[in-house]
Amino acid sequence: MSLSTSRYHPRLVEAALALHDNRLSEAEPLLKQHLKADPFDVAAIRMLAELAGRIGRYRDAESLLRRAIELAPGFTAARANLALVLYRLNRPTDALAELDQVLGEDPDNIGHANLKAAALGRLGGFDEAIALYESILAAAPNQPRVWMSFGHMLKTVGRQAEGVAAYRRALAQTPSLGEAWWSLANLKTVRFDDGDIAAMEAALEQSDLSDEDRFHLDFALGKAFEDRRDPPRAFAHYEAGNALRRTQLKYDADETQAFVDASIALYTSEFLDARAGQGCDSPAPIFILGMPRAGSTLIEQILASHSQVEGTTELPDIPALARKVADYPSGAAALSAAQLVEMGEAFLKRAAVQRHTDRPYFIDKLPNNWAHLPLIHLILPNAKIIDARRHPLGCCFSNFKQHFARGQAFSYSLDDMGRYYRDYVRLMAHVDAVRPGLVHRVLYEAMVDDTEAQVRALLAYCGLDFEPACLEFHKTDRAVRTASSEQVRQPIFREGTESWQPFEPWLDPLKAALGDVLTLYPTTPVD
Repeated sequence: MSLSTSRYHPRLVEAALALHDNRLSEAEPLLKQHLKADPFDVAAIRMLAELAGRIGRYRDAESLLRRAIELAPGFTAARANLALVLYRLNRPTDALAELDQVLGEDPDNIGHANLKAAALGRLGGFDEAIALYESILAAAPNQPRVWMSFGHMLKTVGRQAEGVAAYRRALAQTPSLGEAWWSLANLKTVRFDDGDIAAMEAALEQSDLSDEDRFHLDFALGKAFEDRRDPPRAFAHYEAGNALRRTQLKYDADETQAFVDASIALYTSEFLDARAGQGCDSPAPIFILGMPRAGSTLIEQILASHSQVEGTTELPDIPALARKVADYPSGAAALSAAQLVEMGEAFLKRAAVQRHTDRPYFIDKLPNNWAHLPLIHLILPNAKIIDARRHPLGCCFSNFKQHFARGQAFSYSLDDMGRYYRDYVRLMAHVDAVRPGLVHRVLYEAMVDDTEAQVRALLAYCGLDFEPACLEFHKTDRAVRTASSEQVRQPIFREGTESWQPFEPWLDPLKAALGDVLTLYPTTPVD
């Protein structure tokens, strides 16, 4: 069946309608039945890939799209879909390779150019990305989502006023664009006025508002009312936004607990001693890990202010390498010395894409790497590892009121959050016991109370001489891609240690899940 005629097959039309209405459970069997009868129908293959992408099965989507392109090399729409999937798989270099071909075949497509700018930004090509956005918007200014993406890029490089203007331009065109409202809130420096709040509340009343716009608006209104010192209304919006977002994500706290149990059982002193000296011996990586919203961006900014250290971003590479280990984490026992070296070298090669200086050390600040800490030690035994830790209630509530662009599925329920924090502490305590001194812990509250002493201790752990620039980190001009981008461009302030307190009446589920991890903080309970 040809590409031009397959779209008219009744079964395929029915599947397309089901996809359009987001009736994915109906579309999937129709597409599979159709492809069983005609396995070479590239339009149906592309539709099945779209379905896989919508439910987060990006690797399945990639395989399907590559099959479609193999059958029809000129299928530009499928290649464009592949570029998007590769971008979502954190493979921006591969995405750009596809986009260059797509734009050669469809040069006036704004969506393709927008994705290319986003991919360039992910690789640190901010100037080129900004120039591309400016070119797109000069030719087609009525593009609210492109204005919003432009705002994200401007925020990343510290051009905050221009970023705010770009977000406002998006909202002038589409007042119900929830992500743009949340992007303003997420700067942590914008205060919404009465007109802003009225506009967001009016948008929430729209019957045809998408779930994505709705939960973004709830998170933004939560921030608006928190700024106005109205905790009941703020928490009501945070709770509504989290509850809606939670329905769209798959997260099982029992799986995280079982993963940590398996890691603790495997990584004993004897196990690690038997592999001492193996792995890649490079001292270049500095890992900053722990819970999100615990001060990791602050620590990164301090270290990246040093002349010997390059800040990169939250690299996806350690989780990607871990996924290649069969029956992980238990399967790490089967890794040979040669494989450990190979994995360490693979990390360095992958991370090199994000490096733009010749400084001898570089930072990977993906918080969730705490779950892979023993593997990191096996494959990169000379890497420095810094645990950014913050008071359990302050840290967890900060996550609860934060909508993350991707990942962090545990953060949309107070119970899930408390259990996740507890499992993180359990594994870190185990590593402290079997490898004392491996990890340097930075308590956020201590950093606020005595910044210079903490900075000096941090630099000493990393084997770095003290440099005054590390105390004036807020003056360091560099791109910052996380939710703390504007906060680390200011001196340290105490408000972050206390912002959870007005919300304490609603935090009982979190307290129950944390248990003695809360009551004993900053010490660690012994299981």
